Amino acid sequence: MPNGIPTYTVEVQNICVSGKCTIANIHLNCGWFSSARLINPSVFRRLTYNDCLVNNGQPLGPGQTITFSYANTYAYPMAVSSVACF
Repeated sequence: MPNGIPTYTVEVQNICVSGKCTIANIHLNCGWFSSARLINPSVFRRLTYNDCLVNNGQPLGPGQTITFSYANTYAYPMAVSSVACF
């Protein structure tokens, strides 16, 4: 917790286990997301209002998870807005 600000952890998972369901270009609805804690922009970044990109748009294979933590006075509700499947 930087300066007493709550920290939240986000996990984005590809729960497919069949081996033929890689996902990429994962975008989340994220409002005016900001963090008092630095997040590696190749892991997660806000592009515009309510559009955040996960994993720099790179593929997330079956069973893989990408995780990051952020600090803010409240938790941001996030949901997948778009994803490419292949």
